[in-house]
Amino acid sequence: MELTGKVIAIMEAKGGVSARTGNSWMTQEYVIEVPGQYPRRMLFNIFGEDRIKQFNIQAGEDITVQFDIDAHEYNGRWFNEVRAYNVLRSNQQGAVPAATTAAPQAAAPTAAPAPAAAPAQGQQPAQNPFPPAAPEAEGGEGSDDLPF
Repeated sequence: MELTGKVIAIMEAKGGVSARTGNSWMTQEYVIEVPGQYPRRMLFNIFGEDRIKQFNIQAGEDITVQFDIDAHEYNGRWFNEVRAYNVLRSNQQGAVPAATTAAPQAAAPTAAPAPAAAPAQGQQPAQNPFPPAAPEAEGGEGSDDLPF
């Protein structure tokens, strides 16, 4: 999944040492706002100090976040987690990857929509698939059979 928006908040990075492996870890959360009539906001996180530095997300920049959503249970309650795996920045030439993922992704080819063919001279344009509305019957009763 992906969303494009402006970074409006950067939370403080959190880190620690894994009790199981003894390795250090770091995560940081960000909020983007998706423009529109009713702007939407999304909180997402990036896991790993190397990825946080690699993406180098700054407040106020427009980015496209590619992410996965996962839910986990804790003490009988469920929580959603939105974890970004790639961040793309847009510039004058189009979207440029800020970083790449470890696994290559196949690019989906996009086809341009075919323009509607204009009728040639001498040909009639296509008929409207909906016939014109029937004129109302004169008098007190209409031709419809609605009970009101």
